[in-house]
Amino acid sequence: MEDPRARRRFGDGLVAPGDLAASPFRVDRDRIVSSPFFARLGGVTQVISPGGAGLLVHNRLTHSLKVASVARAIAERLHSRYADQLAKLGGCDPDVVEAAALAHDLGHPPFGHLGERVLDNLARHNLRLRDGFEGNAQSYRIVTSTEIRGEATIGLNLTAATRAAILKYPWTRRSHPDPHPRFMDPAPRGAAAPPEDPDGGSLKFGAYSTERDDMIEARAPFAGLVADWQQTAEASVMDTADDIAYAIHDLEDVHRVGVLQQGAVAGELMAWQRTSYSGTADEELVQRRPGNAIEALRRQLHRKDGWVTDDEAFAAAVEQVRAELVDGLLSVPFDGSLEAESQVAAFSAMWTKRLVDAIAVTDSPAVRSGHVQLAPAQWHEVQILKFVQNRFVLARPDLALHQRGQARLLESLVEALLAWLADPAEAERLPSRIRDLVELAEAELPEGTPDRVARARGRAVIDYVAALTDSQAVALMDALSGRSRQLWTDSFVL
Repeated sequence: MEDPRARRRFGDGLVAPGDLAASPFRVDRDRIVSSPFFARLGGVTQVISPGGAGLLVHNRLTHSLKVASVARAIAERLHSRYADQLAKLGGCDPDVVEAAALAHDLGHPPFGHLGERVLDNLARHNLRLRDGFEGNAQSYRIVTSTEIRGEATIGLNLTAATRAAILKYPWTRRSHPDPHPRFMDPAPRGAAAPPEDPDGGSLKFGAYSTERDDMIEARAPFAGLVADWQQTAEASVMDTADDIAYAIHDLEDVHRVGVLQQGAVAGELMAWQRTSYSGTADEELVQRRPGNAIEALRRQLHRKDGWVTDDEAFAAAVEQVRAELVDGLLSVPFDGSLEAESQVAAFSAMWTKRLVDAIAVTDSPAVRSGHVQLAPAQWHEVQILKFVQNRFVLARPDLALHQRGQARLLESLVEALLAWLADPAEAERLPSRIRDLVELAEAELPEGTPDRVARARGRAVIDYVAALTDSQAVALMDALSGRSRQLWTDSFVL
């Protein structure tokens, strides 16, 4: 009997001619890794721009490969322990979670999460695109709409199961499902509107309104098995694997390049362990005083994730991270030696095994969790590991300085491309890719849409810029501003 999760959006057969793999889910994986969108991830920032740190750090491609490895390990472990529970949720195929993990960052724009914020702001406030920009929704757009195969724009023609597993946030920004999950109390993780824009729809979402019908079809086999706002079990595995990879593997990067200093991390964790904060108001937690930032994290977790937050588990997690990270990995600066490489590998392997072994399946998860979740002790440990990176890397002024320049570059690039599109004298010399994207975006807008042409051009430019690597974005802006002296170059693809 045909697995309903394997039904494809396009075509009559489950496997297209020439696809020789026995499993349609393996075909999904092969199609993803063969896509030029996957190859470009090698030039897209994960946390630290690859161009500024050489080959030492992860990019979005190596990150995706590690997420896929962790996701498959989780799925195989869970399949042997929770097969009956997973079957009731629609299944958890290792090939599906691996494919989804490989695809989850396809839509990530240049310059990491900074690029995501810049393009969203431009799309909503400058270009009047109500959906704005969101990396997860852009990934779904790529696999369903903007990838060219043969003579039709049909995406990657993935199975329903894999498309559903990509949907970390299975809702649109504003309207689907109805009632929208941002109105729930509490709202699912990512569904709430940002405090600075309460009418702007969900902060995170999995599909634009243009891909709404495809999302509904992909999730149709799971109707009645998971709520319409809940992740499938396979999406939950992918999401958990992504969290683990971020918490562990990105710490490797900042250690390798010497950004994460033992003294600063030790001072924060140990100061919190020695201090009593009873009676201290939130506004008294001056962030520069050691210990206060992590206390602020503890209170934030109580407010947002009271379903799992526990003070004893939090304290134990702080001690675990202090012992393994501060007294372990960071105790000797990374010098590129075989011994240093061995220490990094041992740290990564130990933490990955610890977290993967602590994952279980639950029939009734909290609203802000998925059916696949970490045990409370390890959930707290992940929060502390992520805190270390957020506090001692992402909040650095030198990184902020670098990112402000990247933000200005993306803003100028979008403006320059829109001006090129609007120049009637240049209509015959526009890049073919941009023209294709304009036609696609215009076809998606109903007849009579106000400013239809302008909005189609705006979406096309956003799609185009989001598909560039970091270096392509820089090279293209250099050319458009007259700074480049190279007429024929492969630095970017028009």
